[in-house]
Amino acid sequence: MLNIDDIKSIDSHNMSEVYDRWPQIATDNFSTNFSKVDIKNIDHVVFAGMGGSGTIGDVFASILSKTDIHVTVVKGYLLPKTVDNNTLVVSTSISGNTLETISILKNVEKSNAEFVALSSGGIMEKFCMDKKIKYYKIKEEHSPRASFLGFLYSTLNILEQIVPIKKTDVSESIQSLFNIQRIISSKNLNKTNEALQIAEWIKEIPMVYYPWGLQSAANRFKNSMQENAKMHVITEDVIEASHNGIVAWNKPKNVQPILIQGKDDYVKTKERWKIIKELFREKGIPYKEIFSQEGSILNKLVCLIYLLDYASIYNAIISKTDPTPIKSIDFIKKRL
Repeated sequence: MLNIDDIKSIDSHNMSEVYDRWPQIATDNFSTNFSKVDIKNIDHVVFAGMGGSGTIGDVFASILSKTDIHVTVVKGYLLPKTVDNNTLVVSTSISGNTLETISILKNVEKSNAEFVALSSGGIMEKFCMDKKIKYYKIKEEHSPRASFLGFLYSTLNILEQIVPIKKTDVSESIQSLFNIQRIISSKNLNKTNEALQIAEWIKEIPMVYYPWGLQSAANRFKNSMQENAKMHVITEDVIEASHNGIVAWNKPKNVQPILIQGKDDYVKTKERWKIIKELFREKGIPYKEIFSQEGSILNKLVCLIYLLDYASIYNAIISKTDPTPIKSIDFIKKRL
């Protein structure tokens, strides 16, 4: 079992300390007095961003999936051709220096869409000032990936007039984050810490299965394990995998299945989970089940992301890996 001295000696940049403050960071960013984006007749929102910034778009795509607003998530250089004067483009680069996201902003002069940008400064801030793009400067906490929750709740705040998310859902999600914090934080390093349990269980390559509505949490877990624990991770939609990927279990391999399930998954999805678990038991394949909270889709996603992000930090520390350095990413960025 980890102790606080292990964390202090390996987590040299104190990432865990930031995660201990995540619920308060969410509270502060949602209650900040930002000017609201209030544009009429928006029926299409494009969220542009990479890495942790891209996860913000993934979460909004999930929470708006049952509304009349069409959401496109762009993780690259180009805007879709469906962008028109009823489109809002929300470009987020936590560092403010992400080349792909800045490339999206450069469409402002040739597009009829409305543009909004969020960053902690960087090139993006100056570009937006020069081009008179509506810009919000948000504090970076430790690193882009650790700043995810602050930027997410800032975006919920800023888009309050456009995005039909109930304030009660936001309040519920923040309260749930505080509840989870007491269980998974570095102040509770014992057997009741679910994030630590997950981290200790993962010893091989995780294969993460998820239902469509929880895709953003699964992808975020993949990214966090890759950056923090420096470990390969595979993700698969449980329904699609039932038509192809499940066959790969016919051969032994160094992969561990993790099943991310919603407590109110669609009835046929629940049936699929039951059958897949039966298959794993018959083949003697150990698996890990992780269940979402109840409540709104926002509540489900942010609580899963909090739990699984912290699991990735603990897994890094267990393997004596400092979660902060990302030398391979730095290698690529320096050559672009």
